[in-house]
Amino acid sequence: MLTKADAANLLIIAREAIVHQINGGDYSPTPREEKALNERSGCFVTIKQNGNLRGCIGNFQSHQPLFREVAIMAVAAASEDPRFQPMTQDELDNFNLEITVLSPLEKIDDTNQIEVGTHGIYIEKGINRGVLLPQVATDYNWDRETFLQQTCIKAGLPETSWQSPDADIYIFSGQIITE
Repeated sequence: MLTKADAANLLIIAREAIVHQINGGDYSPTPREEKALNERSGCFVTIKQNGNLRGCIGNFQSHQPLFREVAIMAVAAASEDPRFQPMTQDELDNFNLEITVLSPLEKIDDTNQIEVGTHGIYIEKGINRGVLLPQVATDYNWDRETFLQQTCIKAGLPETSWQSPDADIYIFSGQIITE
């Protein structure tokens, strides 16, 4: 669990990384001494404008310290999310950040293990993969089945694919940090 100070530092790092990227400069966050910020944890960085999604990119695993992973994912969310055009300088005064620091993935065989509002879902079936963060189900007031269906749709699969014996379903939790 990250402290309030750790969370604040990650938000600063993410914002600085985005601003530097959009302004055409490289950004390398200053090394951190805080133990939690040096753990190797997966994370997602979500950018919102006026309450609407503007970009979201993340990794489940990291081979580098969390503070660096956050910077990389922030830049990716601002410039590489295929659903959106890269952010521009005009947008720098109007965005909010959300960082979700993830627990490791846990493969499940029983979808009743999914706790809506606590768990995110990651589904793999063939070459298709899809993920929805824990807060998505809460934001849309989805029940477990709808959450599973929407994760399948995100993966480019028919909505009932989660019931297929060759679909692998994983759960994870996350600490959500918001501005």
